[in-house]
Amino acid sequence: MKLTGLIPAVFTPMKEDGSLNLDKVGDIVEHLITDKVSGLFVCGSTGESASLSIEERMATALAYTSAVNKRLPVVVHVGHDSLVEAKKLAKHAQKIGVDAIAAVPPAYFGIDSLEILINCAIEVAQAVPELPFYYYHIPGLTGADFNIVEFLEKASTQIPNLVGIKNSTRILNEVQACKDFENGKYNLVFGCDEQLLSGLIAGADGAVGSNYNSTAPLYLKIIDAFKRNDLESAQKYQSLSVKKVRHFFRFRGLPAIKASMKLIGLDCGPVRLPLQTLTAREFKELEQAMNDIGFFDWGRK
Repeated sequence: MKLTGLIPAVFTPMKEDGSLNLDKVGDIVEHLITDKVSGLFVCGSTGESASLSIEERMATALAYTSAVNKRLPVVVHVGHDSLVEAKKLAKHAQKIGVDAIAAVPPAYFGIDSLEILINCAIEVAQAVPELPFYYYHIPGLTGADFNIVEFLEKASTQIPNLVGIKNSTRILNEVQACKDFENGKYNLVFGCDEQLLSGLIAGADGAVGSNYNSTAPLYLKIIDAFKRNDLESAQKYQSLSVKKVRHFFRFRGLPAIKASMKLIGLDCGPVRLPLQTLTAREFKELEQAMNDIGFFDWGRK
C-alpha cells in the first residue's frame, strides 16, 4: 500500500437542511477521476467526520467506495473520541472493501503521552489487522502534538499493519526524518495544500488535501514540475495556490473551500455547526475574490 500523487480529502455533500445528500457522490467521484487524482480520503476533517453520526459516516464511506468501484484507492478515516466506535467504523470499512483506514486519536480527554497515543492507534489498527493503517497526525485539532519520528520508532514494532502517516503539520524536518526512517519503509502523505512543494522536497510521497477537489490541475502541475526538476515553474504554481488559499482563510477556511465547489459547478451544500456556512453575501465576495486573482483562468486548466 503506497499512496502517491494527489488524494483529495472529499467533502460530505449535504442538503440545505444539513442532511446528507449522497446522491451527489457519483458526480463528485467522476469529476475527480476526470481530474486524474490518485485516490480518495473519505470522512476526514474535510468530510466533517466529527460532525457526523457513526451511521452517517458508514453511509458516506459506502457511497464513495461504491461510486469509485475499485478505480482508485479509497482510504476511510475512522478516528473517533470513542475507540469502541472507531473500531466499529474500521470493521465496516473493511466490510465494504476500502483499501486502507486512517485514524486520529481521541481528543476530548486529551492524550498526555506518546505511549497512550500509540495504545489508541493499536486498538483501532488491531480491529482490522489485514487492512493497511495510517496514523493521521493533525495536532492542531487533536492536541496530540508528539514527534512523529518517535511515533514511528515505537509504533513500528507494535502495529504490524501500520503503513504510513498522514501529516497535516508544517514541521517539514519531521517529514524528512520519517522518510529516512528504515530506508523509506513508511508511506508519507502531506496535508498542507499551500505548502505542497515544500512537502515534496522534504520527501512526501503524495498529498491529501481539501483544495485538490476543486483545483487538482494546478497541483498536478506542481508535482510534474517538481519531478522535472523545474523548481521555477513549481514555485510559480505554488504561489498561485497560496493566493487562492489566503482568500479561503478570509472566509473561515473549510466553509469557503466547500463553497468553492459551487464555483466550478459541483455544489456540495452547506457545512454543519459548529462550522458556519458562507452567507449569500460572503459567497459573492469569495467569487469576486477568485475572479480578481484569475482563478478561473489558471485553477482548472
